[in-house]
Amino acid sequence: MIKRLAIFCGANKGNNINYEIAAKNLTKVLHDNQIDIVFGGGKVGLMGVIADEMMRLGGAAIGVIPEKLKAMEVGHEGITELHVVDTMHQRKEMMANLADGFIAIPGGIGTMEEIIEVFTWMQIGYHTKPCALLNVNGYFDHFIAFMDKMVEEGFLSQAQRNKMIIEAHPQALIEKIITEY
Repeated sequence: MIKRLAIFCGANKGNNINYEIAAKNLTKVLHDNQIDIVFGGGKVGLMGVIADEMMRLGGAAIGVIPEKLKAMEVGHEGITELHVVDTMHQRKEMMANLADGFIAIPGGIGTMEEIIEVFTWMQIGYHTKPCALLNVNGYFDHFIAFMDKMVEEGFLSQAQRNKMIIEAHPQALIEKIITEY
């Protein structure tokens, strides 16, 4: 049963208001399904948007942030729990341990690295938790095409590729996660 999902997202909001709107909509769908969030612990960018929205709705938001980023990303003090760790590796490990699954929404290199790492962990059998992309405005289209190229070239199995849940709308994404897991 899915009780808590890790959300990987940007420390920036991006250049399109649709990213912020989708982050808020996703948070509402999570709250409506009694699913709490684990996130990067910052109060800036889309991280701050999802945390603020979850707190506004009365749900739980658990942040995990390395000491080095706490000042840069301004650690979010107005959430359910804020864990401060020493390294990015500890951050990712704690987020993975606290979450029942993972969703990437638009973000930068860190967001991509986080979802690719947990997807890799799934592939090699470290977990069986859902990994998903909220493909707002076609943001992940090139990454999806790249995964398809990996399959075509024999570097990723079609079965593994099919395990990445991809939807453009928060409600459809969460329904798939709940139904499949």
